[in-house]
Amino acid sequence: MSFTNLIIKRGITTTAVREGKRNFKKFSLYNKRGTRIFKKQQSQNPDPDVPIQKRGVRDVGYTLDGKFITVPEMIPELIVPDLKGFNLKPYVSYKAPDVIQSEFTAQDLFNVVYAEKISKDFQENKLTEKGDSQEPSNEEKMTSEEARIKSRQTGSDIF
Repeated sequence: MSFTNLIIKRGITTTAVREGKRNFKKFSLYNKRGTRIFKKQQSQNPDPDVPIQKRGVRDVGYTLDGKFITVPEMIPELIVPDLKGFNLKPYVSYKAPDVIQSEFTAQDLFNVVYAEKISKDFQENKLTEKGDSQEPSNEEKMTSEEARIKSRQTGSDIF
C-alpha cells in the first residue's frame, strides 16, 4: 500500500482569499462572443480594427467610400394575412391525406380562363373572320403589361 498521498504538505498562495476558499473572481467567465469590455468597444468606438459581431444578420445595403448606402429591396418584408373571423386552425394535422396534383401548365390556364368563352362565342357565331370575339371580355382586352402586373399580384395563382 502506498501512502504518498497522505503526506501533509504546506502551500503558499499569492492571491488573497476572497469569497470563501475558492477565488472565482480571478477567472474571467465571459460570453463566447466576447467580454463586456470588447462589446463596449464595439458599440462606442467605430474602429475598423474592432470587428462588429452581427450574429448572422445580413446588411440591408453596402458600404461605398466609407458611407453606408441602404438598398430598399434588401430589407426583408413580412406579408402576414389578416385572420380575423377565420374559422380554421393555424396548423395542418399529420393525419391529413396527401394531396397529389399534377403540374399546372399553360394549357390548363387557357382552359380555365378562355376555353369556355371561345367555345360559347363559336356556337353563337360571335367570332370575326380572324377568330377574335366581337364582344371581348376584360381578360381579352388586357394589354401584355396589364397582364404581367395582374399575374404578379398576391393571390393571382388561386382560381
